[in-house]
Amino acid sequence: MLPVTWPWTLGGGAISEEYAVAFDHDQPLRLLIVPALFDEANKLKRLTAETMRRLDAAGIDSFLPDLPGTGESLLALETLSLDDWQDAMTVAAHRFAATHVLGIRGGALLTPQGLPGWHYAPVKGASILRQMIRARILASREAGVTETHDALLRMAETEGMELAGYSLSADLVRQLGCAMPVSAGLAIVDQDSISGSGSGSGSGSGLWLRSEPGEDRAQADALAATLAIGMLS
Repeated sequence: MLPVTWPWTLGGGAISEEYAVAFDHDQPLRLLIVPALFDEANKLKRLTAETMRRLDAAGIDSFLPDLPGTGESLLALETLSLDDWQDAMTVAAHRFAATHVLGIRGGALLTPQGLPGWHYAPVKGASILRQMIRARILASREAGVTETHDALLRMAETEGMELAGYSLSADLVRQLGCAMPVSAGLAIVDQDSISGSGSGSGSGSGLWLRSEPGEDRAQADALAATLAIGMLS
């Protein structure tokens, strides 16, 4: 697993060097992983890395790019929109010559079109936004400040806002509020299938539900097996 960079051209023509984690051995099967969004990306980071390790052992290359404005990116998140992220993931797919794609949770909102692959536990943009606003309301309540969902949403859609520690532009908030996973041609991997509640062999609930980042080797085994079987068949 190595860090690599890839160039993304901003709307004004400037080029930003963005980062990705890669297992790249010039294998014919190459999976682009679009990460979960915001705090869920942190909670699922270990699961994603362990899944990539297992795919590498199966002879499949994989690539996990940072979304511009997150991770090691030098860009300011508050200057970016959901359209920017979608464009960046399309560029990353071409840069890494991806043959398949996996969108994790909110990453399913950003998967490039035209590639076969999977959405793992996809979620609507409105659900992500609602949870972030709820987290702000709870934090404000602890500080003795009363805020309401509707008022915060109106403000965020017109002025942008910091939610759950992320400074979001008004454009990103508005786009996120109506974004839906586009699953045409993509298979859905639901949590039950890798947690042991379905036919998989994993254990436990989705790691994004935990209060702190964690890991689950059985879930990584089950997710990697699902992906590898689909790509190698």
